[in-house]
Amino acid sequence: MPQGPTDNVDVHHEESDVDIRAIFAFGAALLAVGVVVHVLILLLFNFFDARATPQAQAAYPLAVGQEDRRPEPRLQEHPREDLAALRDREEESLRSYGWVDRNAGVVRIPIERAMELTLERGLPARPARQETTR
Repeated sequence: MPQGPTDNVDVHHEESDVDIRAIFAFGAALLAVGVVVHVLILLLFNFFDARATPQAQAAYPLAVGQEDRRPEPRLQEHPREDLAALRDREEESLRSYGWVDRNAGVVRIPIERAMELTLERGLPARPARQETTR
């Protein structure tokens, strides 16, 4: 190849900067260690699973044997029944007439009647704004 005026015969690229074989060896060793660690963890989990007792597999392992250790004073003895009673009271309130504030003259009406009145009268709306052009 003919050398031009810009070629310098003393300038060459380095051939020994990076040891590719060492990099691939390190990567292979890292992959092998990762596989070994995963296999060991799998064996450990299988060992623990085989030793587990049915009692230890409860939904809340820290609560086994302590089913009714609620702190005193127990403010709500029967929460499900209390919730059902609350819902019954709310349902009765939605379906009956009654005073909300007697002094202010505010009453409560059944929800079905309120929906009928809303359909008859419509919802309150703001008057439409007339756009002014400049």
